[in-house]
Amino acid sequence: MANSLDIIIPVYNEQDTIEDVIARVEQVDFCSLNTRIIIVDDASVDNTKDILKKYKNHLVIYHEKNQGKGAAVVSGIKNSTADILVIQDADLEYDPQDYLKLLPLIINNQADVVYGSRLCDKEQHKAFLFLSLIANKFLTFLTNILYGSNLTDMETCYKAFRRDCIKNFNIKAKKFDFEPEITSKILKNKIKIAEVPISYNPRKYSQGKKVKAKDALHAIFTLFYYRFFD
Repeated sequence: MANSLDIIIPVYNEQDTIEDVIARVEQVDFCSLNTRIIIVDDASVDNTKDILKKYKNHLVIYHEKNQGKGAAVVSGIKNSTADILVIQDADLEYDPQDYLKLLPLIINNQADVVYGSRLCDKEQHKAFLFLSLIANKFLTFLTNILYGSNLTDMETCYKAFRRDCIKNFNIKAKKFDFEPEITSKILKNKIKIAEVPISYNPRKYSQGKKVKAKDALHAIFTLFYYRFFD
């Protein structure tokens, strides 16, 4: 039975939000789960590194050069030891209290992977930037067509995994292509996956949002590549 949890937080230039995010994660009541926070700084050039130095009770990993979110998540996975892994962005778009919706499905053996969907509830659509909503819905639709799945939000950050199911994946993604790559490999390996609705408070590009249009194109390529060539 799962009794431990590692929360992986990839970070790049998040001096304005990282302390708040860590505080919110620390406030979650995980009950019986032994919990550890793994923070991976992807060579930030603002004050993020100095802020992270005070978190002696968490595992903090520093990349020597910037590689991208995917590389930071992979570093976190490689340093994980817990039964369950959860990915947490270093901004304030997601609410860590929503872990409590994802984790029970794994703990109770109802799923091996759980995605927190921002798109299950149509009311949540209003929170998205228009082009971001269209891109997310299209990429999820393409995923379902290519892999015969029934997801509503492939690109969500909030993914919880039973570590044994993904620890041997050779993840090549360096940037935001992590989401389509990990999803492709989960679906191709017939791993039991579920979704639960979560809250979402997106930030604007002026506030530091990093995903760009080219990332959507890269995601399309990644979905096709892992469906037919890998």
